[in-house]
Amino acid sequence: MRSVTYSMNMSLDGYIVGPDGSFDWTAPPEELFRFAIDEIREVGVHLLGRRLYETMLYWETADQDPSLDEPMLEWAALWNPLPKVVFSTTLPAVQGHARLASGSLAEEIERLRAEPGDGGIAIGGATLAAQAADLGLIDEYRARVHPVLVGGGIPFFPQHERRVDLELVETRTFSSGVVYLRHRVRR
Repeated sequence: MRSVTYSMNMSLDGYIVGPDGSFDWTAPPEELFRFAIDEIREVGVHLLGRRLYETMLYWETADQDPSLDEPMLEWAALWNPLPKVVFSTTLPAVQGHARLASGSLAEEIERLRAEPGDGGIAIGGATLAAQAADLGLIDEYRARVHPVLVGGGIPFFPQHERRVDLELVETRTFSSGVVYLRHRVRR
């Protein structure tokens, strides 16, 4: 069965974006960008909320930008063909290898888990991940913790009132001071 992972950048105080909506502090140095490239290779399908989908639309045509370096072109070559499911009640259509979700989050994940295929199911976007966490659907949390305090914004972790026990399965510290933490949900 395919596992569901939630992987994003976050500030040391636990936010994916600051109170003003900025996330410029997440711009990865090459070492961290290469790590993200390796991580996306393990993904078979990516679930996104509307805001993250709109942010990631840049990559649909990024390969046409002559100023992109080799790692960015490599990312675009991996991201563009990756199947994506977008959860939105306001978007009438999506582009590229994306489709609008036809069912609830639980229904989509259940269907995707049952499908044969390589790679896991990745969730991007804190709001969508919070919904999946509330339903007990996340198998792993993967946080890239940046050495910055932003003082508020959108939290990485959902704010629900239930305990979730985790097992630390991997850590890595990058030269930029970013710390990667990978936790598996104990079932």
